[in-house]
Amino acid sequence: MDLHRIGARALARRIRNKAITAEAALEYFIDRVERLDGPLNAVVVRRFDLARERARQADRALARGEDWGPLHGVPMTVKETYEITGWPTTAGVEGLRHHVSETTSRAVQRLLDAGVVIFGKTNVPAYAGDLQSYNDIYGITNNPWNTDLTPGGSSGGAAVALAAGFSPLELGSDIGGSIRTPSAFCGVCGLKPSYGLISTRGHVPGPPGALARRDLSVAGPMALNVGDLELALEVLAAPEREEAPAWRLELPPSRHQDLEDFRVAAWLDDPRCPVDDTLKAALDRLLADLGEAGVTVDPAARPEGVTLEDAYDVYYQLLAGTMGVGLPDDLYQRMVESAAAAPADDTGYQTRFARGATQSHADWLRADERRQGLRRAWDHFFHDYDVLLCPVVQTLPFPHQHTPGPDARVLSVNGADQPYMDILVWAGLAGGVYLPAATLPIGLSADGLPLAVQIIGPYLEDRTVLAFAARLSEILAPLPPAPPAA
Repeated sequence: MDLHRIGARALARRIRNKAITAEAALEYFIDRVERLDGPLNAVVVRRFDLARERARQADRALARGEDWGPLHGVPMTVKETYEITGWPTTAGVEGLRHHVSETTSRAVQRLLDAGVVIFGKTNVPAYAGDLQSYNDIYGITNNPWNTDLTPGGSSGGAAVALAAGFSPLELGSDIGGSIRTPSAFCGVCGLKPSYGLISTRGHVPGPPGALARRDLSVAGPMALNVGDLELALEVLAAPEREEAPAWRLELPPSRHQDLEDFRVAAWLDDPRCPVDDTLKAALDRLLADLGEAGVTVDPAARPEGVTLEDAYDVYYQLLAGTMGVGLPDDLYQRMVESAAAAPADDTGYQTRFARGATQSHADWLRADERRQGLRRAWDHFFHDYDVLLCPVVQTLPFPHQHTPGPDARVLSVNGADQPYMDILVWAGLAGGVYLPAATLPIGLSADGLPLAVQIIGPYLEDRTVLAFAARLSEILAPLPPAPPAA
């Protein structure tokens, strides 16, 4: 059977048509996890017996003529940071090692209400706070294309589960590329939706049980194909429960359906964050392919007054402020002292984070005002263009780096060292201003590593981003499966 390659929508269709039972589909994926996950370490929480009972219930319901929803009986995994009643949710940190969730996150509940059968959770870095996936509780997750390399993070286990054929659909989260980077590194599709479109309530961090919406943080789907992202978006997007009596979510349709009708801009490289030559060449080929398909691409278009440097400065200050909220009191106090003691000209990431994490509310408001100026520039930009193409991240998957402290690590790009935390620069272009951004695989490098493009679109026009990604995928050669998924 090929169930691990057909995706969630196609699998749901087979189950609904009774070509396969939900129970048999579940056993198929459980078998793959048990046989193949050892060297990858993606599915770190396993609740197979609970899932078996739900799959049997799904089959009995279908036999009675009941339809639970568009994902009736589809087995899947979710990122470990999402709370599910009765399941452990540790976010990979020792202080939560024994935490068992008392509630189910809103996004997971919407998936359950659509009929899914959740059988496991996938690995993350501690507090979902790194662009690799490793922690002291569950260990290191490895890239299925080359196990010496990172799969990215923080939704790294999720991306591996998809690429290795352990799950047809995943629920990730993204505050700094945490859906987009692992999707790119593992050769799968991901959507960072417009901010606020999908509930993050019940995601850790914040603390278990937190009700407040964290700035920048989004929940979003990851999948084998764009069609499954579209389906998952329809399932997941909704106002919060207390907003639902008055608010209605009516996402606009895609601006276009035919590829040649899209007005496309491209920002493929920048002196602020130079891109790996192999990736840049692949992105250049992508523009050539679009040209041959009749698409006009403007490689020089930029939002007026927006530079990558300025966009990142605003984004990183806001990101550090959001991340600082969850710090333990003693660590927060050390950050206050570190920021106060640092020389004014110290721009290292450790100092930048300390300053951002402990900034005053007035400083945050000033940064937010700068953000609003950037949002207005993007709004004007998307009057003239429908999507912007850019790198997801400036590098291909790289060897594991787990030395503590961001200033202790480096990225090697075209033979030159870049600060490790610059891995956030291209992610911040959309993330800091709440824009939707999809990751789409575009090929493999000569040494067999996935290559990807980031597709950014107008705020709340996620369907435009996904429609373009879907049409683009039709002119690209599909990636071969990652080695374990063959």
